[in-house]
Amino acid sequence: MSEVLTEETIKTGIVDVLKTVFDPEIPVNIYDLGLIYEINVFPDHNVEVVMTLTSPNCPVAGTLPGDVEQKVKSVSGVNDVTIELVFEPSWNQEMMSEEAKLELGFL
Repeated sequence: MSEVLTEETIKTGIVDVLKTVFDPEIPVNIYDLGLIYEINVFPDHNVEVVMTLTSPNCPVAGTLPGDVEQKVKSVSGVNDVTIELVFEPSWNQEMMSEEAKLELGFL
């Protein structure tokens, strides 16, 4: 029997796929790095991802949002994806998960 695609199961799939996207300068995935501010899955299974970069001058500023969009679109049940790139609040090291801080030697 196949799993029912609820907003929550789709969101879980999105988180899983975002953990496969890495910042090229930091050996930690963008989810644990804290670059994903919001994942909104709507009843029609359209998705909005609100994200940031480590800095506005990040070398992948032109490509990372598109990479995220393609990865999220690959998740079963997702219809359409909108990426909103924001710089407020500014990213800082406190936004990283405990695992990311440990990986980077901040703990």
